[in-house]
Amino acid sequence: MALEKIEMQLKAKLAELETKGFLKGDEKLITGIKDAEKGFGIRYYLKGYGKRAFLKMNSNSYLGLAMHPEVIAAETQAAEVFGTSPSAVRFISGSYELHQQLEQKLAVFHGRESAMLFSAAYAAVMGVLPQLIDAQTLVVSDALNHNSIINAIRLSHCGEKAVYPHLDIAALNEILKRHKGKFKRVCVITDGIFSMRGDYAPLDEINDVCQQYQDDYQEGVITIVDDSHGIGALGQTGRGTEEYTNTRADILLGTLGKSLGVNGGYVVASKTVTQYLRETSPFYIYSNPITASEAAAALKSLEILDSSVGVALLEKVQLLTKRFRAGLNDLGFEILEGEHPIVALLIRDTEKTAALVKLLFENNILVTGLNYPVVPESEQEIRLQVSASHTEKDIAYILEVLAAA
Repeated sequence: MALEKIEMQLKAKLAELETKGFLKGDEKLITGIKDAEKGFGIRYYLKGYGKRAFLKMNSNSYLGLAMHPEVIAAETQAAEVFGTSPSAVRFISGSYELHQQLEQKLAVFHGRESAMLFSAAYAAVMGVLPQLIDAQTLVVSDALNHNSIINAIRLSHCGEKAVYPHLDIAALNEILKRHKGKFKRVCVITDGIFSMRGDYAPLDEINDVCQQYQDDYQEGVITIVDDSHGIGALGQTGRGTEEYTNTRADILLGTLGKSLGVNGGYVVASKTVTQYLRETSPFYIYSNPITASEAAAALKSLEILDSSVGVALLEKVQLLTKRFRAGLNDLGFEILEGEHPIVALLIRDTEKTAALVKLLFENNILVTGLNYPVVPESEQEIRLQVSASHTEKDIAYILEVLAAA
């Protein structure tokens, strides 16, 4: 009874979202998977669509490791030993040796002193940024940073926030110059790969600019990068935007839930930073960690990535991405150029975006249409994502459908 009045307001807001074209609607439910056959990759069955099998072009599993038999076996074996839940937060009794082993391996993989796991990538961003920001901190953020970064900055109660236009390094330089002497510390925060576009932050240029102003702020200028979409998808060995730009951030955030195909988030930094975060971050202290079996699966995924098998998977997804991008260009579609498996197909119109998403679905292809306010007005797009689990015949098929469109 008490909800009746507020439900009227909530229904009105939902109706407004629908009118503006922002409503996401009911989620499609995956009920099963069809094995790869006849040169095509795996397909997915959806509830309510019978025997129709769909090609997924909107998955973050860039290396296909979520379906890798060795990763599945590692998780299964660990679940049989340790069960399905840690049953407590880390500082009580929820820390397992597999958690520590994974943290050590992530630190080595990224060339850092220490790593720290979180329950999710979003939780990692929300759990790290506010602990490093206070009223004497200037926060500088790229205009197209992920929602998790935006909300983490809001939670942090910083002294001031400055946003520079997307990838505008000259504007970043001007902000740091203009605020000299006004704050003790600066945190420059950016995505490595921007999830809606597939373009990357020039970390080498960002670091060069930040280095110029280190002596102008008492506690320095710190670079923090969330490279959730870059790690395992970019660079010769899958070390992401840092490898691609041949530089390093002071603090790097990542995910286990995209290229590594499991679940969870993490941060790598100095040992002092992670020790401090373990003692102060509520998203770590008061939340259960990933399961021991998920940690085992992530360890196996990281082992595969950091091997010749992983390099081969990277080469495959990069080759398929090049072919897909070339095919789209040949068809006359407008795309954002780049090398990342995220391919932003710019439609620049909400209704046309929805129509093309519908057409692809009718041809058994799952894609994601992005409209304002998720992307800026006039930049409506379809985000297509290539995976090593795709095949050349898969890429040829979607290009054939798009050609008819």
